[in-house]
Amino acid sequence: MDIIFATNNENKTREIRNILGSNINLLSLNDLNIHEDIPETEPTLEGNALQKARYIYEKVSRCVFADDTGLEIDMLDGLPGVNSARFAGENKDSEANIDKVLLMMADSERRSARFRTVIALVEGGKEYLFEGIVEGRITGERRGTGGFGYDPVFIPRGETRTFAEMPLDEKNRISHRAMAFEKLKTFLDNQSCCPEEDAV
Repeated sequence: MDIIFATNNENKTREIRNILGSNINLLSLNDLNIHEDIPETEPTLEGNALQKARYIYEKVSRCVFADDTGLEIDMLDGLPGVNSARFAGENKDSEANIDKVLLMMADSERRSARFRTVIALVEGGKEYLFEGIVEGRITGERRGTGGFGYDPVFIPRGETRTFAEMPLDEKNRISHRAMAFEKLKTFLDNQSCCPEEDAV
């Protein structure tokens, strides 16, 4: 079973390949020699994930999925949300993004937030969405050196450690991304998702 992941991030591809297992031949855009920027101009995670998946599907007419992830902070009315990677500017500076969040929240006692990942799958002209959510709270300062993005300031519910203080394998067992991809895996395990010889 072949399926295309609409990303050129090989670290992410390896991580997802492990989740999906050996029954699925996961191909990245690098494997297809596609290196152009994919549009991400929609106002929601669902919209962005679908936009990316549709864009690649129109090029290759094969089973493809894309993901988008955002941090949603209640005190900031859901920001940074779909703009999480570019919250402090187009250069996607994680440290600057964290600085901006901490500054905007200042001494607020309302720290609740969530990480949300949405996966869009386009298969045989049909579209499917899978979601993973981890509720938690934002710390007042960075803690931990692992992970990436906002991990040093996010504590998942039921934990006292930030994602950045957890071993990667432990974080991956409870993360929003893992939840969403497990749902995708369950779906694919019960499908014959666009084998190459049956591609539209």
